[in-house]
Amino acid sequence: MNARNDYYAADSIHEYMDTELLVVGGGPAGYSAAIRGAQCGLSATLVDDGNIGGTCLNTGCIPSKALLSATKIVAEAERSEDLGIYSEPYVDFAEMVAWKDEVVERLTSGVEQLCQTNDVTIVDGQAHFINDHTVRVDDEDIRFDQAIVATGSRPIELPGFAYDDAPILDAAQTLSLDHVPPRLLVVGAGYIGMEISTVFARLGARVTVIELLDSVLPQYDTELTNPVREGAAKLGVDFYFNESASTWMQRDESIVVTTETQNGKSTEHEVDAVLVAVGRIPVTDGLNLESIGVELSEKGFVETDREGKTSRDHVFAIGDVAGDPMLAHAGVHEGIVAAETITDKDPASRSAIPEVVFTDPEIATVGESPTAVRERGGNPIVGQFPFSASGRAMTADKTEGFVRLVGNEEGRIVGGQIVGSDASELIGEVTVAVENGVHLADLESTAHAHPTFSEAIMEAAAQAFSKAIHTPNR
Repeated sequence: MNARNDYYAADSIHEYMDTELLVVGGGPAGYSAAIRGAQCGLSATLVDDGNIGGTCLNTGCIPSKALLSATKIVAEAERSEDLGIYSEPYVDFAEMVAWKDEVVERLTSGVEQLCQTNDVTIVDGQAHFINDHTVRVDDEDIRFDQAIVATGSRPIELPGFAYDDAPILDAAQTLSLDHVPPRLLVVGAGYIGMEISTVFARLGARVTVIELLDSVLPQYDTELTNPVREGAAKLGVDFYFNESASTWMQRDESIVVTTETQNGKSTEHEVDAVLVAVGRIPVTDGLNLESIGVELSEKGFVETDREGKTSRDHVFAIGDVAGDPMLAHAGVHEGIVAAETITDKDPASRSAIPEVVFTDPEIATVGESPTAVRERGGNPIVGQFPFSASGRAMTADKTEGFVRLVGNEEGRIVGGQIVGSDASELIGEVTVAVENGVHLADLESTAHAHPTFSEAIMEAAAQAFSKAIHTPNR
């Protein structure tokens, strides 16, 4: 009898099942890995705590984008007078939230159906590793050959700002409010803070944003973020930079939050609700990974290689729990790579992962910026085309922003940055170009329909290619 069978002979009070592939966590990374593993011929089991679809589907990406889309209609109706359209939209927030919830429900049901169609067994509960090849889920033990950890992340909690105090909210709680708070304080001007600020400012809330650093979306250069800051200011959003939230107190029906600058100056903000959006940390609580030799970083993320393999060859980690980039679509890709690695399918590991911020206007980037190319000793070829010169942007009254393409010394596209309307859709073409090393000349000579926003990509490529052929010693 081998060691695993010895364990079960000694502990027969637990029921157990066997699976070739165990996936812990049912978010986009986890369910994608389980489905691909099953498609590759493995018996696949997905353990989830009743939150199939994960943060993205239930409380993050999908509900936030649903509300962003709905409130975009409100914002466009209110600023359409230049087009000769006069309207005063009426918003029933309860109906808007109900519609958002219906979208979430349809998508989560779809994920469950997709798992069932691909013969993935779903087990409801929380997994706890008890030895190298066994997890316990409630009173059931699951023996596995290979495991993939995809337990995601959760919001960082500021000291003194616990999320179980009703006025202090994380992003999920804010998106589940049944009313629009008249005054909303947002701590953190990252993508979550800025997207939710956009939603509630469009709905009439007076939004104040506190940011420890000196700009909105500090991970991007100011040329990209300035239009976003200006757009938010037009919605009435107030910004306080280089400040941190220190304490809060209840005052009658209001909340008073005290913020401090680095030199000790304090300010009081009287509001009705507080969203704390200062980042996310990995969820590994209770997994007992250290006991089976899986190494974690100093910040608690699971250490992995490019295929998602941890310090134990038969245990993989994907998605947010494995660290940056903490993006749903990156997790999906990582899940597919891990499953194909396990099944010896020679996975196609991709390097071009786009990032999108759904503000107004949107920001989308992929690959390298001009600065990044210079920092590695390269000489970038840059082409930029403003939407203010785009016929389609003019006819849509959406002329903010630009498309910028970055080529290397050989003229191959290595990056792109877009700020403007529908940047989230346009970045797909640039991502294909970056991933496949498309030459600027090829993109410049590819016909684009007219009039469209995507023509700006062609024009940016044309500008960059023109620089390339007229610059000596390239």
